[in-house]
Amino acid sequence: MTDNPTENPETKDLQTAEMTVSQPESASEKKHTLAIVIGVLLLIALIVGLVFLARAEGQVVTQVRDIFIILMALMLIVIGVALVVLIIQVATLTNLLQHEVKPILHSTNDTVNTLKGTVRFLSDNLSEPVIKLNESLASIKKLVDIFRLKR
Repeated sequence: MTDNPTENPETKDLQTAEMTVSQPESASEKKHTLAIVIGVLLLIALIVGLVFLARAEGQVVTQVRDIFIILMALMLIVIGVALVVLIIQVATLTNLLQHEVKPILHSTNDTVNTLKGTVRFLSDNLSEPVIKLNESLASIKKLVDIFRLKR
């Protein structure tokens, strides 16, 4: 037998298990690193584009301005559509709350009130008499024990 721990089958299993556990973590770390690299590259491209735009002729700047105005108008349309969809969803949610959830809450409230009445009835007609009977039996037992001791 060798003293090298890497040749032991148990340590090989542990190393394999550690590698499988660390693989998902490394994949998420790679995604984060990739996202950061892409963000930095986009920022550098934006800065380089602004530098070239600052050195360009007036006609090029005017064309770029017009393109950005068109893009802003398209963004405004997209935001408007998103707001309309949001308003429709809020209206649907309100309708759901008023016509489906409210009746469920009312029926639940009725059930709870019925249970309160049942518990009160059982307490008055079952629990209290049993408790009173136990009190009486305990007092009678105590009296019997007291009289037994005096003899």
